[in-house]
Amino acid sequence: MVMTGVKMRRKKNSEISRDIGLEIGWICGSYFLKMDHLHYGYWTKDLPVDIVNLHAAQENYVKFLTSHIPEGVKTILDVGCGTGQLSKDLQSMGYSVDCISPNAFFAERTRLLLGNASRVYECKYQDFVTPDTYDLVFFSESFQYIGAEDGIAKSNSLLRDGGHLMICDFFRRPVLDKCALSGGERWTRFNETMEQYPFVQVADIDITDATAPTVDLLNDALQQAIQPTMALAVQLVASRHPLLHKLVHRIYRRKIEKINSKYFSGRMSGEDFKKCKSYRLLLYRKGQAAGPEAVKQTASNQGVCV
Repeated sequence: MVMTGVKMRRKKNSEISRDIGLEIGWICGSYFLKMDHLHYGYWTKDLPVDIVNLHAAQENYVKFLTSHIPEGVKTILDVGCGTGQLSKDLQSMGYSVDCISPNAFFAERTRLLLGNASRVYECKYQDFVTPDTYDLVFFSESFQYIGAEDGIAKSNSLLRDGGHLMICDFFRRPVLDKCALSGGERWTRFNETMEQYPFVQVADIDITDATAPTVDLLNDALQQAIQPTMALAVQLVASRHPLLHKLVHRIYRRKIEKINSKYFSGRMSGEDFKKCKSYRLLLYRKGQAAGPEAVKQTASNQGVCV
């Protein structure tokens, strides 16, 4: 049964830009590299770091994640389900999977991929309400977009006692240097927040070294393909419409400089990623002890977005 949100919050410009970037990235990756997923990938020592092997690295990532799903799990909530392919893999393994995505493009693709066997909710995790509880709440590179307080509190309310919370994502290390790659919840704040809730840690596996090579591939693509292509496009506009080019550059000069500094400076690298980020697979079991008051649930017998 397919469920959609009955109410959507207005998205910020940064969220719209991020969504469009993810959509473009997946469309290009799916067409040129046969990618099914959006995540970084897991690079084993026997897999050469090459763009043509990104698909294999992503499949390694899926195998790594699914191998750590605890025994006894039957129902899973995939938060920020991306393209829906990971949920499809979980579905094929016999799990009952519900999905949440705030992105209309990916939510619709997930519905088509999973069919009527799963419910796909199109809203932010914070806006999701259901009387159901799950055996496992699962985040794959989506926790960073929600934040520690909202993410942990909502997960606590949606998990049955004895259920599990799995987070596979990168966190910000406490470093003073400015990092080329933004994003990630602060590792210290995450742990401080986690201590307020009735969760017992089951696993903490650092996979920073195994995921960092993807950043090198991204930087190489930016420098060798995307930047030259954009430069040629700008050159074409400048030659055909010089006044328009000057006007646009004058109005958006600061934004253009910011984009060039962030994406095309060459600072983005696997080594910078390892210095600034900590990519971890975290698994917690919800205990019987009472934590902070659960998020109040008021819904029908299915989940809704409020």
